[in-house]
Amino acid sequence: MRTAYKCNQEKLQQCKQKAGCCIDSAKDTLFALSKDIWSCAELAYEEKQSHDILVRFFTETEKGWSVESHYKLDTAFRATWGPTGGNAGGDTLNIGFLCEYDALPGIGHACGHNLIAEVGAAAAVGIKGALEALVDPPVRVTVTVIGTPAEEEGGGKIDLIEAGGFEGLDLVFMAHPSQEDAAYLPDMAEDDVTVKYYGKASHAAAYPWEGINALDAAVLAYNNLSVLRQQLKPDWRLHGIIKHGGVKPNIIPAYSELDFYLRTPKRRDLPFLREKAEQCFRSAAMATGCRVELQYGPHEYHNVLPNKTLARLYEENGKALGIEFTTDKQVLNTPSGSTDFGNLSFVVPGIHPYFYIGSEALNHTEEYTAAAGSDKAQFFTLRTAKTLVMMALDVLFNPELLKQVKEDFRVSKLKEECEVTGRENGSGPGQWGGAASASR
Repeated sequence: MRTAYKCNQEKLQQCKQKAGCCIDSAKDTLFALSKDIWSCAELAYEEKQSHDILVRFFTETEKGWSVESHYKLDTAFRATWGPTGGNAGGDTLNIGFLCEYDALPGIGHACGHNLIAEVGAAAAVGIKGALEALVDPPVRVTVTVIGTPAEEEGGGKIDLIEAGGFEGLDLVFMAHPSQEDAAYLPDMAEDDVTVKYYGKASHAAAYPWEGINALDAAVLAYNNLSVLRQQLKPDWRLHGIIKHGGVKPNIIPAYSELDFYLRTPKRRDLPFLREKAEQCFRSAAMATGCRVELQYGPHEYHNVLPNKTLARLYEENGKALGIEFTTDKQVLNTPSGSTDFGNLSFVVPGIHPYFYIGSEALNHTEEYTAAAGSDKAQFFTLRTAKTLVMMALDVLFNPELLKQVKEDFRVSKLKEECEVTGRENGSGPGQWGGAASASR
């Protein structure tokens, strides 16, 4: 038994080394892929060029992949390889890597989604090369790469979940650019709302009393929310803009519009924040005599479920490659962004780590856009892809690890669902804690 274990470990290490070599061999092609996506910088659901760039990569540059373009969504795709032969009978382990590639309006790839796409592509190249060189894989393996559009707006992963796009996957891996390396950061649940006020136009100087001022309603609502913040839990967030406030100073605005994001560390808290925000919006309409419409986004983003086994494996393999993971408790526990990967984390066991790209710039800034397209980011991006592949190989070679990953998933999901049930049975928001970092 000891000899067999040692032999298995030797094969595992050889596979990890081979994966790294395959990624290094493709580094120029991978950088070109990333740079092309960075250069076209398309918005959510409009990523046609980015989609085509990735599809060409898996059909023309990389051989052996079965590719479905426009997979369930116009700008999504799926590339699969395998299964390979193994000694596990008919069982097949289906490992998924995700690519994001939508940009932000006005500032392009200020969240580095071009690098997320590169990580997914590089990881696919690495694990395929390693498994092809392996004479007798421990299990049958299918590698699946899914292009998931519209993370910044709309929630492409949620669309794909509803369309059955992730069915059959055992694990999903992706990684997100940041200012530090972390195996897990607690991303927040989020919902967005558009608030529309309808008043009545009139001459603002000659007979303002004939008008109903929709801008007044928007300003009152904005101030209501500002006052509300002092009564919210410290890790709840609401923030937004007045998107439309009128057309000319001498016309009483007949229409105004606000866009707001509502965030809580856990999805169970969102209904309570929504209720409080709605009271602010509706009271402003009542005070000004306007009619109000509330339009929520198509999807609610969930918080990301942690998976301690995958997080541990990511850290172990990352440290072996020289990654220095942050130990800053404020970074690890402070609420930040949201991602539609959160919804997927309730469907398939997975991991969504963060990686440093060689810049101290903050996400969603012009400086981060420049950093995401730089040569300097490449070393860190490819190192992250290698880490994902190495942890995937750990799970592939050790069935007990897969059991642990699935048990972590079951426990985390059960805990969340039990807490939601507790809320529905009358527990108040003050009885629960929470924490939460990502793209949106």
